[in-house]
Amino acid sequence: MPFVHELLKYRSVAVVGMEKNCGKTECLNYILRHIPSDAPDICVTSIGLDGERTDQVTGTSKPEIILRKGMFFTTSETHYRARHLVSEIVGVSGETTALGRLITAKVALEGKVILSGPSSTVSLRRWMDSISGYGIGLTIIDGALSRKSSASPAVSEAMVLATGAALSCSLPVLLEKTAFCVEMIRLPEVEVQDLPQEETLTVSSIAQEVDIAAGVKRVEIAGALTDRLLNRLAADRRLPEIEVAVADFTRIFVSPENWRRFVRAGGRLGVHRKTTLLAVCVNPLAPNGYRFDSEMLCRTLSERIQLPVYDLRRQNEA
Repeated sequence: MPFVHELLKYRSVAVVGMEKNCGKTECLNYILRHIPSDAPDICVTSIGLDGERTDQVTGTSKPEIILRKGMFFTTSETHYRARHLVSEIVGVSGETTALGRLITAKVALEGKVILSGPSSTVSLRRWMDSISGYGIGLTIIDGALSRKSSASPAVSEAMVLATGAALSCSLPVLLEKTAFCVEMIRLPEVEVQDLPQEETLTVSSIAQEVDIAAGVKRVEIAGALTDRLLNRLAADRRLPEIEVAVADFTRIFVSPENWRRFVRAGGRLGVHRKTTLLAVCVNPLAPNGYRFDSEMLCRTLSERIQLPVYDLRRQNEA
């Protein structure tokens, strides 16, 4: 059972896909299927929408989410009514989403469910706090890496990343994009210290210019770190003397080329919320039918990022 025993050391884990059809749901199902029966109670939710039979964009079939007896889950009222399992409601959130209130329930008879949970980082944190009263030992979050997502999977303690041929059918591009994402996940955490106001500059992602005055030691990015903003920071002569900070790696939307330029100029970037990357899973099959050799892809990517890489479909077939 690759990496499942490792995630049991944490109280919260996010399963995050780099692109649609990269095998995120298959990875989530693998984890749910292999969690030992004597493990602490778990609760599962999604910060997007997962568990549908058909992808609404590509029209391709998708694996459905299967929950075992005794597991907890949180989803919207709309999708709770559409569940294909027997469950007991244990909590109803006062927060209302576009799909209704959030329902937390315990599975009484194994079956399938569509997950649609907290839609913002704040509500995700509140959800994690709220379910602690049910004796939950591990929360599993179905995450997303997208500008469209306002909830960050980086609030979790640990993470499993899903990538694959859906990201790119070019092996060098797939390796580069995945390795860069891993590098961002591994960025150091900003040292916790309250700097005087005059030593901190807060910059918006839409700032037209960046002027780092003498005495400033840290530049806080409010929102997303974009290529445009990164290049403006890289052009400042005081760059080597300061630290740039973002909320977490999901707020970074820069190209590898501009990132390297920033680093060469002496730039240092840190995050306020850091998560531990446990493993990377791959789906060698793209929606258009293109397929990488699974063993080659796992080996090559693992050598590049220095982390275990698994094709979980092959694991299941072994």
